[in-house]
Amino acid sequence: MHISESWFERIHGSVSAERAGDTRNPFQKDKARILHSAAFRRLQAKTQVMYIGMHDFPRTRLTHSLEASQIGSSLVVHFQYHQSDLARDLKLSEPLIESLCLAHDIGHPPYGHGGEIALNYMMRHHGGFEGNGQTFRIVTQLEAYTPSAGMNLSRRSLLGLLKYPVTMNQACRQTLPSDISDFRHLPTRDWLPAKALYDDDQTALSWVLKVLSDSDKQQLQTFSMAPSASTHGQSQFKSVDASIMELADDIAYGVHDLEDAIVVGLINRELWMAQMFDLLQELEQQLSDFNATELTDQLFSEQHYKRKRAIGGLVNRLLTSARLETYSAQFKEPLLQYEANLGSPEQQLLNALKQFIFRFVIRKPEMQVQEFKGQQVVMELFDALSVDPERLLPENTKHRYLLEKDKLDEGKAGNPQRVIADYLAGMTDAYAAKLHQEMFSARIIG
Repeated sequence: MHISESWFERIHGSVSAERAGDTRNPFQKDKARILHSAAFRRLQAKTQVMYIGMHDFPRTRLTHSLEASQIGSSLVVHFQYHQSDLARDLKLSEPLIESLCLAHDIGHPPYGHGGEIALNYMMRHHGGFEGNGQTFRIVTQLEAYTPSAGMNLSRRSLLGLLKYPVTMNQACRQTLPSDISDFRHLPTRDWLPAKALYDDDQTALSWVLKVLSDSDKQQLQTFSMAPSASTHGQSQFKSVDASIMELADDIAYGVHDLEDAIVVGLINRELWMAQMFDLLQELEQQLSDFNATELTDQLFSEQHYKRKRAIGGLVNRLLTSARLETYSAQFKEPLLQYEANLGSPEQQLLNALKQFIFRFVIRKPEMQVQEFKGQQVVMELFDALSVDPERLLPENTKHRYLLEKDKLDEGKAGNPQRVIADYLAGMTDAYAAKLHQEMFSARIIG
C-alpha cells in the first residue's frame, strides 16, 4: 500500500514556502489556516441545534466543531492502537482529522438548515445551495489567504472534506417543484438541497481528483441511489478521512446535543422513558456493561457530574467500537478503499439518539418557529439584494458580483447570483437579523 506524495500538494505551492524555519507538517499548516479563518470564527454565532439566545451557554456550530474535532482525533488514536499497521499504511493523522472536523460546518448559512433551504430555493435556477458544497467553495476559493485558491489546503485535506464528491448537475432531481408566489408559503421539504458540490466549482474538484485513475474517479462519483424526477441522488463513496470526520460529527451531534437538550429542559425523563428506554433495554443484550436504568439515572440526575459521566461514557462506548473496514467496491487508491464504521449495536444506539434529537428537539414547534423566521429573513434579504445588487452590496462583494456579471456579458461562464449566496451564507444569525431590520424596518436610523 502506497500513499502518493501528490496528496500533500497545493494548488499554489507550499503554504509557508517563504517562512524560514517552519517545521510543521502539511496538516498542521492546514489546521492553523482553518482555525484562524474568518469563516471558522463566525461559527460561534451560528445556530447548531438550539437557537442562540435560548439559554446562556448554547452549543453553537463552533463548539460543536471543536467537540467533533476532539472525537475525530480520539478515533485516529483508537485506530493507531487497534489497527496499527493499517493506520500507519494509510498515514492517518490527528491534525488532518482535526482540520476536517473544524472545517466541516463552515459553509452552513445563518439559521441552520432553515437558512440552507431558503438559499437553495433562492438559487434554484442558479445552481442551488448546500452547506457542504459551500464549505468546499470557502476553502478552495473564498477565504482570503490566497488570491484565488482560498485557504490553499493540501489535496488530501480537500479530499477529506468531500462528503459528497459529486456535482449538483449529477445529483439534483430531474424536475424542480413549482415556484411559490409568497415566501411564507415555501414547502420546505420540497426544497431540501441535493448533497453535492456546485457546478461552479468543478475546476477545484477536478484538481483534487486529477491524481486518481479514471476508474477510481468514475467509481468515487457513483450513486447508492440515482437521482429521479422527484428525488435527489445519494453519492455512495468518500475517502477514509471523510468517513472518520463524518463519524465524529455524528457522535458529537447524537450525544453532545442530547446533553444540551436535557440541560435546557427540552427533553425530560418522562419523554426519554417513553421513547428511548425500551430500545436501550434491548441493547443491553448486545452491549457489554451497559445498563439502561443506570444511564437514564445519570442523564437526568440533579448532580451535573453524573450527567457528564454518562455523556462521556456514551462517546467512549461509540468510538471504541469503531473499525476501519474495506468497501466492497475495489479502488486502486488506498485512501478510497477504507471507511470507518461503528459496531452494529453501537450504530443502532447512535441512530436512535440522532433520531430522538431530530424528532423531539429539532422538529419541536418552538424550534421550527425560529427556523421559519430565519428562512423568511434569508429569502427577503436575497430578494432585495438581487434586485439592486450594485446599490446594496458592500464594496468587496459588489466587485466580485460585477466580475461574474462581466463574464456573462462576454458570453463566458459566470454566476453573479452565487456571489449574493456567498455573502448571505457567510453571515451570522445576528448579523442577518440586524441587516434585515436595517433594510426593512420603518424606523430610519440616524
